[in-house]
Amino acid sequence: MIHAVRSVGALVAVVGTVGCGQPANAELPEPEEIERYYDYEGDLQAELSGNVALITVSQPPDQLRRGGSLWAKVGPYVVLFTEETRRLFLDHPGLAGVRVVTRVEGGAEVASALLPRDQLSAVQWRRALNIAGQARRDGTTRVTLLEDLVRWGEEHTQFEYNPDHTRAR
Repeated sequence: MIHAVRSVGALVAVVGTVGCGQPANAELPEPEEIERYYDYEGDLQAELSGNVALITVSQPPDQLRRGGSLWAKVGPYVVLFTEETRRLFLDHPGLAGVRVVTRVEGGAEVASALLPRDQLSAVQWRRALNIAGQARRDGTTRVTLLEDLVRWGEEHTQFEYNPDHTRAR
């Protein structure tokens, strides 16, 4: 009986350590390293907020004027659902999440979306990359692809939209 109690106690200690502890390689990337992961044509800046990578990108004002609330909403997802984000998670197991914030060039926040590390399975990552890739490639001619990306993003992230940019006109 005592042996069984010790075994259960040892098992609880091991499970507790594995379940609650930091990953073996919990090193977090430096902001400059995060920025190097992304190939983004506009202004992109990164920082760490605890163990969450915070990526801020600028969105051209004319894009928001022409595309309205849909382009305001899709902004974070275009950057978030990329091979770069997936690779960032794979390379840095201590990273708990990636948040992308879009801002009007030199101005106010437009939208933000936080993707927690374990939100997407491998199959869901493939689907996310497919949806986002199609939206980036053909979204200007097939608006439904942008709508699909926004819907996917809203189902898999914690998001916020600035009502000044997303309310119906």
